[in-house]
Amino acid sequence: MNIAGVLGAAARLHAGRTAVAWIDRPVWTYAQLWDRAATLAAGFAAAGLKPGDRVVMAMSNAPAYYEVLIGAWIAGLVPAPQNCRLHAAEIAFAAQDCGARLCIATPDLAAPLAAALGGLCPLLDVDGADFAALHGHGAAEVVVRAPTDAALLFYTSGTTGKPKAAIHTHRTLNAMLVSFLADSGAVVEDHILHIAPMSHASGFLGLSYLARGRGNIVLPTGAFDPDLIARAAAAFGSLSFFAVPTIVRRLTLPDCLDETTIASIHRIFFGGAPMYLEDLKRAIARFGSGRLWHLYGQGETPNTITHLPPHLLGAPGDPDYADRLASVGVARSGVSVRILRDDGTAAATGEVGEVAVQGDTLMAGYWNRPEATVAAMKDGWLRTGDLGRLDARGFLTLVDRSKDMIISGGSNVYPREIEEALLTHPGVAECAVVGQADPEWGETAVAFIVTAGTAPDPADLDAHVLARLARYKRPRAYHFLSELPKNAYGKVLKTALRDR
Repeated sequence: MNIAGVLGAAARLHAGRTAVAWIDRPVWTYAQLWDRAATLAAGFAAAGLKPGDRVVMAMSNAPAYYEVLIGAWIAGLVPAPQNCRLHAAEIAFAAQDCGARLCIATPDLAAPLAAALGGLCPLLDVDGADFAALHGHGAAEVVVRAPTDAALLFYTSGTTGKPKAAIHTHRTLNAMLVSFLADSGAVVEDHILHIAPMSHASGFLGLSYLARGRGNIVLPTGAFDPDLIARAAAAFGSLSFFAVPTIVRRLTLPDCLDETTIASIHRIFFGGAPMYLEDLKRAIARFGSGRLWHLYGQGETPNTITHLPPHLLGAPGDPDYADRLASVGVARSGVSVRILRDDGTAAATGEVGEVAVQGDTLMAGYWNRPEATVAAMKDGWLRTGDLGRLDARGFLTLVDRSKDMIISGGSNVYPREIEEALLTHPGVAECAVVGQADPEWGETAVAFIVTAGTAPDPADLDAHVLARLARYKRPRAYHFLSELPKNAYGKVLKTALRDR
C-alpha cells in the first residue's frame, strides 16, 4: 500500500484535467503533475535517499508543494511538512528531531533555513538548479509500502513546549481521505482554493480533491488578499476552501468580497481553533448557513474527529438551533468519539469530560517520544486533551482544553465560556481568558482584551459578564492588548498570557 497509488489512479483517469493552478493560471494537468512527481522520485533515489528516509518540506504555498509531497511518497520517503510561518530555527529543530536526510524549501525560506541548518542535511531550493537536476533520471515506479509504514510526520503546534511529530502511516492518510470523501459527497465536485498553509488542513483536504480529479488552486501564503480570491473565482468558478476562524471573521467584514465572488464560493470549511458563537453568527449572516462546514480534528488525527455540515445545522426556528451552532457536530465516518472521566470510565450523556477518539485516522504514535505516545494513546483511543460533552444525538460540544480549565474555589471554570460571553460585548474584538493563582480561591479568571474601538470600562465588562454567567466565573481583572500573542498556526498562546 502506498498513498501515492490513489493519486496515480486519478492521474490515469483524469490526465488532461487541471490538477494544480496558481491564482488564476493553470500550471499542470494531472498527467504532468504525476510525471513531475515520478521523475522527482527517481531523482531522490539517485541522490541516495532510501524508503523510510525523512524529507523536511519548508515550503510556502506553491504549485511545487504537491509535486514534492507525491514525489516523496512514490519514492517511499516520509515527508515532514512545516508551517512556512515558523522561524528557521524551529524548522531546523524538526529536521534534527526526525533525522532528515534532505530539506526542500521555497525561495523565501531557503536562505534563512540554510543558515539555521548549519550543514545538518542538504537543502534544495525548488527554484534552484540542483532541484531541477533531480528530474533528469527518468520516472520512478511507486515503491511498495506496508499499510503501517510511516508516510508523513506532522509536527504539532507546540503551544506548551517543543513540537512533537505525529507519525501518520499510509493507512492513516488513506482513511482520512476516504472519510472526507464519504462525508462530503458532492462537495468535491468543485475545486479547492488554498488560502491557508498547504502544510496543514488545507493541504490534507486537497488530497481528497486530487483523488476526485479536481483542481487545486494555490494562493500565496502571507497577507490575506481578497483580490486574489476574486481572481481565482473568476477564472475557475465554483470554489471551496479551508480557513481558520480568524480568516472567516475577516471575510465577514463589509466590502471584503464582492457579491460575484461570494456567489462562486461553494463551501467554507473552518476549524483549527475555536469558532466563537458570535463570529459564526456573523459568518452565517454574510454567507448563509449552507456554505459553512465546521471541521474538528487534531494533528494526531488530521481534520478527522467530528464535523458539522450544513444539513445538520438546522434552522433558526428549531429549538436546538443554538446548541447546534455551538457544537462541532457528529463523529466523522470511520471514527468513534466518546467522553471519558478522569478515571477513564465513560461519561454520561451531557457530562463534561475528555474527548477520546478511535479509528484508522489516528497516528501510530509520536516520533521518538514513547512516553508521550503512551500518555496520548490508551487502549486504542487517542486522548485529545479537549474537554467536551456529547448530547443524546451524538453532537459534540467542546468546552475547553483540559490544561486551560480553571478551578476556582473547587468549581470548574471554562475560559471559553467566559470568552463567548465577552465577545457579545460591542467593544470586544478578540479576547482570551486564563487562570491566575489566588491564595483564597486557588485560581481566578483573568481576561485579555483586544478592543473594537475605544476600550470599554472594566466595570461595564463586569456587568456584561454577570448578566450572562455565575458570579464566580467573572474575570477578576481585565488587561487590554493591541493583539493577542499567537503561534504560527494562529492559535492563541495562553502560556504567554499566563506568564504575563
